Amino acid sequence: MKTTWRSASLAAGTVAVLALTAACGSESGTSASSQNVGATAPAGGIAGVGSGYGAAGASTSPAPGGVGAGTGTGAQAGGAGGAGELAVSANGDLGKILTDGAGKTLYRFDADTAEPPKSNCEGDCATAWPPVSADDVSAGDGIDKSLLGEITRSDGSKQLTVGGWPAYYYAKDANAGDISGQGVGNKWFALTPEGKKAKAGGESDAALAGLSVRKDPNLGEIVVDKNGMTVYRFLKDKAWPKPVSNCNGACLQKWPVVAPVEANDTKGVQKKGLMSFTRGDGVKQQTVNCSPIYTFAGDKAPGDINGQGVGGTWYAVAPDGKLVGAPAQ
Repeated sequence: MKTTWRSASLAAGTVAVLALTAACGSESGTSASSQNVGATAPAGGIAGVGSGYGAAGASTSPAPGGVGAGTGTGAQAGGAGGAGELAVSANGDLGKILTDGAGKTLYRFDADTAEPPKSNCEGDCATAWPPVSADDVSAGDGIDKSLLGEITRSDGSKQLTVGGWPAYYYAKDANAGDISGQGVGNKWFALTPEGKKAKAGGESDAALAGLSVRKDPNLGEIVVDKNGMTVYRFLKDKAWPKPVSNCNGACLQKWPVVAPVEANDTKGVQKKGLMSFTRGDGVKQQTVNCSPIYTFAGDKAPGDINGQGVGGTWYAVAPDGKLVGAPAQ
């Protein structure tokens, strides 16, 4: 009977380990409100512009100076006579986006504000991203004209706002329908007719699942939380045979845990190993492919990837749970 009991215990233990392995597996691979015309004060200077207004993936700093060449470029980018009658265009990747009368895409900048409406793109920034003139603009079909307004820039010119957000062209958009400015520096996005940020799959920034996938111009497809914030993994954590977080105490102030998410409240994220677990401190934390996930306190806006590669131990997460851009393990 004693031998039989030991055999049964070993068999039960083997089944338990196999169950955990099937569930988690081993680590592998890396992989606004509208403004009335003339109701706003002149826009401020370039403070707060930061990086991300130059070429895709580049990080550049604005040169000192006023709007200068930037303001005169807007009419040129959109065709003679300004933006004309705005239109709603259907884009295969982004859904409904706002274009001018010539079909040129209109963009918004995360460093700007909508309440109150203010542009923080001047100097070299305004050369790369010409402001859309508010002169001779009208609302076409499907556009709420009450969302259209204007701000007075520092040189006295009038810039169009949509839902409070200042509108721009992208100098590298050569043809009608081009969207090469989408996601540049993780700060520039095509405008929807409501003034929101257009996103892949046609979702606006107000309609994200608990966990979803965003296509970053530098990292490719990465997982984001319900607020659009980038999700990260910690190399010192463990996924097998069960999730273990090694980020505790002060670490959690910089890297807050992602709270549990229902499986049916995800989009594009691998379902295998999509689970939550109870940490050593009693807090429940979400995993992707059984690896604990976090956001980064240094990311201030959706699309930021400031946590990527921090300390050589923190990396964004691919839809299958693998590390993005990490050295081979």
